[in-house]
Amino acid sequence: MMQTHRRRWPVIAMLAGASAGAGAEPIDEDLALAYGDKATISIATGSAQPLRRAPAVATVITSQDIAAMGATDLDEALASVPGLHVSYGPIMYTPLYGIRGLLGQPLNMQVLLMVNGQPMKTAYTGDKGNTWAGLPLENVARIEVIRGPGSALYGADAFAGVINIVTKGPADLRGTEAGLRGGSFRSRDAWLQHGGKLGPLALAAYLRIGATDGHGATIMADGATRLDNLFGTHASRAPGPAHLGRDALDAGLDLGWDKWRLRVNKVVRRNAGTGAGVNSALDPDSVLDMDRLMADLGWTDAQLAPGWAAGFSAALHTYHEQSPRGLILFPAGVRIGPNLFPDGMIGGPARWERMWRLDAHAVYAGFQGHSLRIGVGHDDTDLYRADTHKNFILTPTGVPVPTGPVIDYNAIQPHIRPARRDSNYVYGQDEWRVAPDWTLTAGVRHDRYSDFGGTTNPRLALVWEAAYDVTAKLMHGRAFRAPGFSEQHTINPVSTGNPDLRPERIKTTEFALTWAPRAELQLNLSLYRLDATDIVRVVANPAPATGATYRNVGRLKGRGGELELRWDALRQLSVTGHLAFQRATDLATQADAGYAPHQHHYLRVDWRLPAEWLVSGQANHVADRKRAAGDARPSVADYTTVDLTVRRLTATLGWEVAASLRNAFNADAREPTLPGGVLPNDLPLAGRWFWLQALHRF
Repeated sequence: MMQTHRRRWPVIAMLAGASAGAGAEPIDEDLALAYGDKATISIATGSAQPLRRAPAVATVITSQDIAAMGATDLDEALASVPGLHVSYGPIMYTPLYGIRGLLGQPLNMQVLLMVNGQPMKTAYTGDKGNTWAGLPLENVARIEVIRGPGSALYGADAFAGVINIVTKGPADLRGTEAGLRGGSFRSRDAWLQHGGKLGPLALAAYLRIGATDGHGATIMADGATRLDNLFGTHASRAPGPAHLGRDALDAGLDLGWDKWRLRVNKVVRRNAGTGAGVNSALDPDSVLDMDRLMADLGWTDAQLAPGWAAGFSAALHTYHEQSPRGLILFPAGVRIGPNLFPDGMIGGPARWERMWRLDAHAVYAGFQGHSLRIGVGHDDTDLYRADTHKNFILTPTGVPVPTGPVIDYNAIQPHIRPARRDSNYVYGQDEWRVAPDWTLTAGVRHDRYSDFGGTTNPRLALVWEAAYDVTAKLMHGRAFRAPGFSEQHTINPVSTGNPDLRPERIKTTEFALTWAPRAELQLNLSLYRLDATDIVRVVANPAPATGATYRNVGRLKGRGGELELRWDALRQLSVTGHLAFQRATDLATQADAGYAPHQHHYLRVDWRLPAEWLVSGQANHVADRKRAAGDARPSVADYTTVDLTVRRLTATLGWEVAASLRNAFNADAREPTLPGGVLPNDLPLAGRWFWLQALHRF
């Protein structure tokens, strides 16, 4: 049995230049030895602290977890998080991260995705962007996930949860690593990364290039099929494969000098396929290009003055996406109403965005039992250029009319005009050790936007260390999602933007219990209720007007829970898994909200064999998915995928080898699509596939 008297050691961690400061809690040494970096988290309060005492329901995925589960992309790693389901939209099979039943379609705006504490989102969609095309994991040190509201600390879009990706820094890369990987779908990747010291300068650098043809699962019928059936044409490319090929380049630079830290990440995607088509009509010829740059400069001082610590960061995010040859919205020969499109219905939108962010904070621990954190910041979001090229015009009723060759429509009928938004925020947080076994965390943040005004979001969390092996948490918080520019400013008679939109809002109450009767065994239980209001939806305009407009009309209530297990059964054998369940009701229809699974079960077993081999197997079971109101199709079929990974842990002559078989039993896994018949058979996911990898450390 663990002793009640435990040694402690201090931890100071930085997140986006933020200091753990004087308020950082000491970490239990026996817990750290048992679970490593999985035992600590930073995004719950901005300072590193034990996961079991953090005022949030959270999960940490380490680089060791990533290697064991055989994950090569962010989506594969996130599928292991309880209460989080990875679905996909038809446009480029863009991943949709649904947390606790809040699963947006076709965008993913209700989860805040960050890299090193900086938001990774676009102004146009309000989420990570349509041209996503994957996020590789070779340079990821850890992934921190909060399920529940996070706006009291992180502001907009920390609505259903927060995902923070922490890249590998100089401390994580000691020397040089080169890797090669190849596998199914003509996938091939090569990367090189290095970390070390150059005198007083700490340095880490990363470069990866890759390409794939994509899994190309068959789309049996699409939106053009529906038009063919209506008008007797034969334009559809279905049945046909989803177009998911791409060329990729990822690069990163991390420099640390004294109290300064500079991080730069560059993401380039070329020739990215359109998935099931940008208009849910198969398009094997069009491609999209994307360029993303994220840079942040941070300064931190763990002891600015007696009892005081402070930090400052400045960040830049640029994003550009375009189709170099235009996008085939519907194929050649399609008929839409009375109009025939002999060359197809072609559109070519392009957008350029720039986002600046300034943040400063201070932590004061001069009051006994208190750690006070205060911060201010400014965001400047600028969609400074938008282009529209197409071969049609939309009538006031939304009917497309062919106009001949593709021409510049910026002055005639653009899809959006440049737009800009400023916001300022201030927040405060107090971690108060009320008694030796009780901690109360209270925080509030106020954001004021130049377009829709202000919003204030508080949170409270009471953590009780009831015994050495039991911790209980009771939490309540509120959060908001800012409307995206596409919802506010889209110029389209079919779905017109609304500049008067308000932010979506949510309030969540949670209870969590952690029981760790032994160092090698831990059980976590979390229960929650949520109430989301002012949800933005496209609503038909009242007669005699035609078309539709984005409006704040939706409301959703949900409840559910997650049960997690971590058990080191033997020195050579460990088991992790979870059971998650949820129910979400759309109050406008009094029906199930649809899309998200009511049940999600996950199990992973890691077995260390002699001669330093590691064999890992995981099963992911997704069940009980309902259709949205008005969709008469049968419920989406359940599926279970099984993955097997083998890895040689100790390098031979400097080489480490690994192999993974994904969806080993070739399950027919599908993700639901919107009602309306455009993709009646849903989105098929990859069948059985594999990869082989070799890695050399110098």
